[in-house]
Amino acid sequence: MVQAIVAPRQMLVGAGSIARLGALLGQFGFSRPLVVTDRFMVSSGLVERCLAPLREAGMAPVVFHETVPDPTDTVIEAGVAVLRAGDYDVLLGFGGGSPMDTAKAMAILAAAPSGAKMRDFKVPVAADRGALPVICVPTTAGTGSEATRFTVITDTETDEKMLIAGLGALPLAAVVDHDLTFTLPRRITADTGIDSLTHALEAFVSQRANPVSDMYAREAMRLIGPNLRPVYADGGNAAAREAMMLGATLAGLAFSNASVALVHGMSRPIGAHFHVPHGLSNAMLLPAVTRFSLDAALPRYAEAARCMGCAAAGDADQVAGAKLLEELRALNTELEVPTPAAWGIEEARWNGLLPTMAAQAIASGSPGNNPRVPQAEQIMALYAESYRGA
Repeated sequence: MVQAIVAPRQMLVGAGSIARLGALLGQFGFSRPLVVTDRFMVSSGLVERCLAPLREAGMAPVVFHETVPDPTDTVIEAGVAVLRAGDYDVLLGFGGGSPMDTAKAMAILAAAPSGAKMRDFKVPVAADRGALPVICVPTTAGTGSEATRFTVITDTETDEKMLIAGLGALPLAAVVDHDLTFTLPRRITADTGIDSLTHALEAFVSQRANPVSDMYAREAMRLIGPNLRPVYADGGNAAAREAMMLGATLAGLAFSNASVALVHGMSRPIGAHFHVPHGLSNAMLLPAVTRFSLDAALPRYAEAARCMGCAAAGDADQVAGAKLLEELRALNTELEVPTPAAWGIEEARWNGLLPTMAAQAIASGSPGNNPRVPQAEQIMALYAESYRGA
């Protein structure tokens, strides 16, 4: 079988690599960047970590800082208006997954005729054209967006988190510098860390897995599994920060080439309707969905447990699979992941939206990649199970 493998053309990886950002743009012949970020990056001064090397290279970067968590189609439209009004040759996404996803979506929408909407590009449409190349600089170790052909945008008219996929969303290049993650709060460290673990695990068990995505996923799990607790306990642990950052990028490469599965399909509606951070909603669902899926791909889940270090090399698959479930529950406890109920979501509203969330999950296409493909009723049952946790 022929596999189409995608990845950024160049990635600068390692401590201090942000200092080479200006040189990277120059290498590709770019000199007029529009930096896409959020208000916190500007107010905190962190955006200067991005702007300084650009100015040192003789560039005059312009900043669009209207990105919001769970970026919306209206924000994308505002960004495209800024893009079209200026003279730019590259979009630079700086921050967590939201700024990077915003930059990608801006490139896709700006390439479309006037009047087009982001919903015109949701899967199964192939969003393969971008008006400008995108370069990404992640400041969290989690989303992997710096390495993927995906962006996720909320439709403000329907409250649907739309999965948009295609070469138009694939960054040309990325700078992966774990020095940018030392100031992350513990909650964001945990949520983005579980997000990256979910990316690797789902890519590995996906029905679209292939030898290349497997290679990325295995190494991502080997890096993330032993380092998630240490980095949560001590954000200044440089070795753990480095491992988590590299693991997140490898996990991004894995799921970009194999796709995610049921956890992500169910997670996006939670974010859209209840504004739960993406990594946190993944964590809320991961134990229940893994239990549901385990027997359909037991050898794969068992190998994942061994890669993560929660099962021994000699453990039988059934034993390793049980240890994986135990580990995912333990991680949620130790990393203080709340259930939807504990997070404050009203049970009546949660239950009332179950049919809508199940339909939106299925429409995303991700559940179809799961080892055990669920019906809508089974998805609703998993939402109900996850509401208060095991």
